[in-house]
Amino acid sequence: MNKAQLRLKYKSLRQQFTEEQIDQFSIDIANQLLKLSIWDYNVYHLFLTIESQKEIQTEFILNILSGKDKNIAISKSNFETNTLTNYLLSDNTTLKLNQYNIPEPVNGIEVPNHMIDVVFIPLLAFDIKGNRVGYGKGFYDNFLATCRPNTVKIGLSFFEAEAKINGVFEGDIALDYCVTPDKVYEF
Repeated sequence: MNKAQLRLKYKSLRQQFTEEQIDQFSIDIANQLLKLSIWDYNVYHLFLTIESQKEIQTEFILNILSGKDKNIAISKSNFETNTLTNYLLSDNTTLKLNQYNIPEPVNGIEVPNHMIDVVFIPLLAFDIKGNRVGYGKGFYDNFLATCRPNTVKIGLSFFEAEAKINGVFEGDIALDYCVTPDKVYEF
């Protein structure tokens, strides 16, 4: 299937989940993440859940990162340039929903992209080669292109891998890992 078909398929499948299922799958994903050897880094980028899109509840990962005393960067979206600006999440950070119901920081200390060691990436689908399908605006491809080449890229998915995503192009940045409730894929 191509990206547009996969977007429709997985948005529809996600909408069928109950809050309880999302919470359980999200806990399972957080537990799978603990199996990875990624916890010696310093700065972790984490997306905040868009609840209306029935995304993974990242609060469980946030709790792990906080418990390990890691620096957490969260992003603010610029819809004119399809770019993300990252801010250090602290006790003083104020969050507000933007026009697309994305929780974003209102204030904070900006974190340059080259300082980010690990990026947790929202997605709708991925394939066995680490290619991914997001919402189609290119925010994460633009962001990842400005990170260091050795930045660890981890997709988070409720679903298992597709055999192949048709329509992958040169600007698409593949994952290093994708974590589902049942499995860790390494690419």
